[in-house]
Amino acid sequence: MTETAMTDRHDLPGADARYAGTTRILHWIVAVLVLLTWPLGLMIGFTKKEVQLDFYLLHESLGFLVLWVMLLRVGNKLLTRAPEAEGPAIERIAAASVHGLLYVFLIVMPVSGFLATNAHGFPLKWFGLVEVWSPLGKSPDIAWTLSGIHAWSAWILLGLFAVHIGAVLFHHVIRRDWTLYRIL
Repeated sequence: MTETAMTDRHDLPGADARYAGTTRILHWIVAVLVLLTWPLGLMIGFTKKEVQLDFYLLHESLGFLVLWVMLLRVGNKLLTRAPEAEGPAIERIAAASVHGLLYVFLIVMPVSGFLATNAHGFPLKWFGLVEVWSPLGKSPDIAWTLSGIHAWSAWILLGLFAVHIGAVLFHHVIRRDWTLYRIL
């Protein structure tokens, strides 16, 4: 075991070893939103035609919310100090790469979905309440390209999520270190 390995589960790391409160809150908000939005988008193709538009509206509205919360996360990342990364250099590089790609695809996916919806001729009415300005309008020539970017981004994000969860389990179950507690 490393020197950072847990010796007593009641001996939690100090505040300087944890992410800022805003970082932790935004992390878990995005996690919950993605865990709602991603499967909802996958299920749309399996729903009855009568409720398909309701599923689209909810999926698109949650996705648009993911975009705005991610933009808050980017701002938060620029303004707060992250705890010092631990472990071998290769693990630090891998973690930074996966986190960076998660940020990229958590922005690319909702932007491409929003633009694809617009390009297909369906402006977003956020949660059925507020009509969101459409930067494209109906543009069938690029609609399917944007839909493809959105779909590929979703699958890439799922792969990154799996790697992220695998690393969490590795640190928590095998290494038994405090990595998970830094974000709780």
